[in-house]
Order: sequence, then structure tokens, then C-alpha cells
Amino acid sequence: MPVAHAAMLEFNGDVLQIEMASCDLGAFRSLVDEHLGATDGLVADEFSDLPRLFVSDMDSTMIGQECIDELADFAGLKEKVAAITERAMQGELDFESALKERVGLLAGLEETAIRRCLDERIEPTPGARTLVMTLRAKGCRTVLVTGGFHHFADPVAEMLGFERVVGNRLGVEGGKLTGGLAGPVVDSGVKEATLRSELALLGDNAIAMSAGDGANDIPMIEASDYGMAYRAKPKARDAANGWIDRGDLTSVLGLLDIPVADWVGG
Repeated sequence: MPVAHAAMLEFNGDVLQIEMASCDLGAFRSLVDEHLGATDGLVADEFSDLPRLFVSDMDSTMIGQECIDELADFAGLKEKVAAITERAMQGELDFESALKERVGLLAGLEETAIRRCLDERIEPTPGARTLVMTLRAKGCRTVLVTGGFHHFADPVAEMLGFERVVGNRLGVEGGKLTGGLAGPVVDSGVKEATLRSELALLGDNAIAMSAGDGANDIPMIEASDYGMAYRAKPKARDAANGWIDRGDLTSVLGLLDIPVADWVGG
């Protein structure tokens, strides 16, 4: 592939910037994967401004776990629920149907299991808080949008610094999970719509960045200027123009040419 220019970024010696007159993303990624192995990268027409909007998935992106799988463990159903989760993330199952099936299996579980799960199982992905807080310091709007649940997403968002949360709500009655949802389902369409509505409020030419790892994130990723696939499933990775396969989430800051001296929230 013809390269016009290649040099290490001035403020980050770990990042190689390559300029081409044109770039076939699929072909470029194939060459990188073949010759360099695990890398972090971002391909764009130009890098003129930092994103003014960052919309991110939660499970296996901003946190290292799938909340519903961990919660199911308290009901002795983790293996069964996790198998459904994996197929949904791979894009093999309809998301809404798979979500309702998994939630239904949790009927009767004590609501107190949610707090125990949060305290004992849920941990941020390395670099998550630094990424979010640094972007906010640079004037970027941050939104956590998840096919998971507000019971988990609200405290995670507060911990990491997100300004808004969009997610599903578990039905609870008498201190136990009902096995149903309270309110509409947050699926891939809602994720994309959230990104577009937030972006519309920021005016013309605002740059949007998103991050996710599964099939449910693909429309949001494709609608972004910078769509980042974090340790993603193959379909999500193929849909993205950015990928993190090697480092942690602070690699995104390096790819955006934000000096380490400007990072906050660590």
C-alpha cells in the first residue's frame, strides 16, 4: 500500500502515524494483523479535532465483566446465562429476545444480590476512568449507554465520570427480581439513536467517538467518526475504524495524540 508519510507522534513515541492518499480499511487491517499481531489503531480521513462526544458500552468495555452473567452466578445459573450472552454478543441471537430470556431466568433472585455482585465482582477496565475524565477535561460530553441495567450502570457511571446513563431496568417486587424488565429495551437501535441525538445538540462538525465490543454496538460504532472496538468480537471489530487489542483504554488517548501530561482521573 502506498504510504505518503510515516512518523512517530511528537507527544507519544508509542504511536506511529501513517499518511496515505487513500486507504482500504479492510486491506490495511489485514496487513497490520498479519505483520504486527496485536495492535491498537485508528483510521480516519483526517484528525482535525478531538471528539466532542463519547458514547460507550459498559459490559466488557468500561468494566471487565458481563453484569448479567455475574448476577446469574448468585442464582447458580452463570454457565447457562453466559452461553446466551456470548451468542448474543457474537450476533448469533436477537438481542431483545436473548435479554428477556436471561432476565427471565433470574426471577425470584433477592435484590440484595445486585449490591453483592457490584461490590464483589464488578471492576473497571484498566484505563477506563482516565479515558473518561481526560475526555471530559478536554470538553467532551460523555454518555454510558448499555444493554445492561441501571442497577449496575448508575454506580459505574459515577465511578468513572460519565455524565449520562442510558440502560435497561430490572423489574423488582417485594425485594426480589420479577424476571422481567421495567420499561423499554435498550438495544442497538437505542444506542445509535442516543449517539445521534446527543451529537445533534453539539452543532455542526462535532466529532463523535464510541466504544464497544459486541454485535449490539455495531450501529453506534458505524455512526461515529471514531468507532473504537475494545477487545471486540469479530463482527464488531470489522465494523470499527478503531481498535484496541494490545493496550488498555488509555491507548485511545494516545491515538488521539493527547499527551500523558494531560491525562487526568488515574
